[in-house]
Amino acid sequence: MSTAVSDRSPIDVTSWIGAYPFRELPHPDPDVLARVLAREGCAGAWVGHLPGAFYRDPVPSNRALYAAVERWPQVLLPAPIVRPDWPGWQDMLRDAISAGAPSVRAYPAQWGLGPGHPALSELAYACGEAGVVLHVTVRFEDLRQRHPLDTAGDVPAATLRGLARLPGSRCHVVVAGAGRDLIEETHWGLTEAEQQRVFYDFGWVWGPPEDHFAHLVRTLGPSRLTWSSWWPLRLTQQSQALIELLPAGDAPANGAADFADGRAIAMAATRQIPADAARMTPREPRVGETY
Repeated sequence: MSTAVSDRSPIDVTSWIGAYPFRELPHPDPDVLARVLAREGCAGAWVGHLPGAFYRDPVPSNRALYAAVERWPQVLLPAPIVRPDWPGWQDMLRDAISAGAPSVRAYPAQWGLGPGHPALSELAYACGEAGVVLHVTVRFEDLRQRHPLDTAGDVPAATLRGLARLPGSRCHVVVAGAGRDLIEETHWGLTEAEQQRVFYDFGWVWGPPEDHFAHLVRTLGPSRLTWSSWWPLRLTQQSQALIELLPAGDAPANGAADFADGRAIAMAATRQIPADAARMTPREPRVGETY
């Protein structure tokens, strides 16, 4: 994957463009995001369309996303929505694959899809077959900030573990918006092989003085934790600040390079599929077939 900065610069896995329905956001525009990424030393970002998370039908949101990022094809990488309980979701995934999307976004809390929902399982299997990362957003704002009209809860660990534990699945999952408790509840409920397919965006993890982030680096390892900016909902410097504030004894040997990013996760996802099936079009389930 070529980039506008450097092949060593991280690719942010969690950012959005577009308006937020519950408060005004400063500069939620793609050209501003491209400048912010360059300023922060990021090679690019997996970009979602923020208003689409609250649409019933994601298709108009995805169209808007593809049009908005086309001027920055090597920097703003589309991460469109695929809603698996909606008619034609396979077409949404095919469109994402055709657009070169490294990941697709899922919002189970906003859609009312709880742990073990069969539609989420179908999506995870299809993403695994196609080598596309499944990006799950736990929450957008802290409970103390949420508007009274924002009634969706957080995605629970049971939903995340269910996606990772599907028999025979090759799906790689990025969990965005989780704190230490949710990350540990998810990670330590998985087998070692399942743990290798789940990555945690650490932008919501507390640093000093609680040092939750340092604890996760020691116990999970930096390779399970991935860079993010959370633009435009949070401060873009959060990930870099957390790494720089690690106690000397907890800092990984190679520093920031030891943490996962979009490039590393996308490569891991595509390595899991047969060489002749890379970026394949998801097949329709056969009659009578269940996952």
